[in-house]
Amino acid sequence: MKVGLFIPCYVDQCYPQVGMATVELLERLGVEVDYPEDQTCCGQPMANSGCGDAAIPLIERFARIFGDHEHVVCPSGSCASMVRVHYRTLIGDRASPELRARLDRLARSTRELCEFLTDVLELEHASGRFAHKVGLHHSCHGLRELRLGSGSERRIPRFDKVGRLLAGLDGIELVEPVRSDECCGFGGTFAVTEDAVSCAMGRDRLAAHERAGAEIVTAVDMSCLMHLDGLIQRDRRPLRVMHVAEILAAAAAA
Repeated sequence: MKVGLFIPCYVDQCYPQVGMATVELLERLGVEVDYPEDQTCCGQPMANSGCGDAAIPLIERFARIFGDHEHVVCPSGSCASMVRVHYRTLIGDRASPELRARLDRLARSTRELCEFLTDVLELEHASGRFAHKVGLHHSCHGLRELRLGSGSERRIPRFDKVGRLLAGLDGIELVEPVRSDECCGFGGTFAVTEDAVSCAMGRDRLAAHERAGAEIVTAVDMSCLMHLDGLIQRDRRPLRVMHVAEILAAAAAA
């Protein structure tokens, strides 16, 4: 099986190890990875800031680059959601029939990494060893738009798809923070325009993970982890963050 690998711009620029872990993990599972080098931002920062028109050229570019792939895999719930949920709404009636067909195809083919592993490769659980206490942060886009979790709206025990993969690792202990479905407070530009509220929300999430006994906080979105890691370093908390792809790749190599 061959996939088109979509690496979000902030992962490419700030956290390339997450992209490399994604490639390593997919190749270990026998997947052929095609990384189009002319890919760029999906347009989510513009759309989230209310500048939808500025996202249109990026949507058109993304459709040209990835529109013919049978599967598009992305190690980010928010960017996968941007492509799958929001592209067609943002471009509206401005899309040509060819572009609309490509966007329809992308809405069916684009998946977050763990979603691809469970839904397409039908992986029941990941293999390898990772002997740590891990708290799983439920990023909003993955939880509420990609529907990676299940349970009541008030309390979601763990991501079905992500938690199932992690729970299969030898030695891992998944710990559950209270109010596990709450936002970390990042929200893109929300962290800039409402920094005090954003930081308070992030510190609340970290305190919950600490009380649950976590050593490592993981998520499907490095943007959430970037926000939380900044607070960890500022407050000198005894925690560290790892993207779920890093955990799965490290466990498989152990």
